[in-house]
Amino acid sequence: MHDYSAMECPFNSSKTPAYYGSYLAVDKLLGLQAPLSLIEGKLHAHDEMLFIIVHQTYELWFKQILHELHACCDVLQQPSADDNGPDMNVVVHRLKRIVEIWKLLNHQVDVLETMTPLDFLDFRSSLEGASGFQSTQFRQIEATLGLRMENRFRPDYYKHTEMGGFSPADYSVIVEAEKTTTLLQLVEHWLGRMPFFEESFWDGWDERQADGTTNTKVLKFWSQYGKLYEASLSDRDEKGDLLGKFDEMFFKTGAGDFSPASLRAALFIMLYRDEPLFRLPFALLNTLIEIDEQLGNFRYRHLQMVRRMIGTRIGTGGSSGEQYLQGTVNKNYIFKEIAGVITFLIERRNLPQLPQRLHEALRFNSAER
Repeated sequence: MHDYSAMECPFNSSKTPAYYGSYLAVDKLLGLQAPLSLIEGKLHAHDEMLFIIVHQTYELWFKQILHELHACCDVLQQPSADDNGPDMNVVVHRLKRIVEIWKLLNHQVDVLETMTPLDFLDFRSSLEGASGFQSTQFRQIEATLGLRMENRFRPDYYKHTEMGGFSPADYSVIVEAEKTTTLLQLVEHWLGRMPFFEESFWDGWDERQADGTTNTKVLKFWSQYGKLYEASLSDRDEKGDLLGKFDEMFFKTGAGDFSPASLRAALFIMLYRDEPLFRLPFALLNTLIEIDEQLGNFRYRHLQMVRRMIGTRIGTGGSSGEQYLQGTVNKNYIFKEIAGVITFLIERRNLPQLPQRLHEALRFNSAER
């Protein structure tokens, strides 16, 4: 029998119970809004409070995004991360959370746009020198994801500490963030070590599907796939250009930071995404594309908001405002090479049949790997 009399009642515990306001530091949190138009207890620009709260909320969510990104990078940096087990599942789960956070941040623009241009002009002049451009956490997110400085629109905007730029301390934080191994680099390495192009997996493959121009069975698969891809193109497609890019991306120079081998692995995963072992890898690739999409939406929503609030005037941070934001929308993509692989897919019904041993390995029932 259990001695229930010896059990401690949780309500009589000597431990001080947690309290909602203390745990969340609500008093401190609500004391962090200090509108510049608040003079002698009167808020002269009513919407300045909204402006501050929305942007402080952005920063809180940026902190969570960085928390998730660093955790994902820690997993992918392991030399033997389980591609179909808890490791990859955690990475995909956290990246999908980042996607949902970005969706939320994009919806926040709807709230901010309840402020009219005249409402903004009530306090805009007091913001001269400050702008969202100076969000150190946002720059850390871009750097951690893998957006290189030289690949940004107008990189000269980012590398200064004069008015409208970063404080020396924040500048140092961003420079250090750019030195770390990025999510993009880790994904490239992960794709490059995919084992399913090893020759042993392709023993017994029906070589009548190939043209016999090479002694490497894996390359015979790609030779056949190239022909199938060419046959899938319509008369309206620019065949010469697409076939040239196919050869360049997957067999010569690669694209961006991705080697030809990594891009072939990404294409292979997308083509055979229905195989059980590729479900998580495909989810990872698809989620990276979604993150880029949501970041693009974030930039576009801010471009539209700036057009609505200040037209074509110079931004408070000294940038060209609308022109600068339009440039970031067009250029500041991180995983565009992965998205570009989609160009080279063919219909499921035309996919080459995989060799039996590889087919079994991808369905978890191979006795030997």
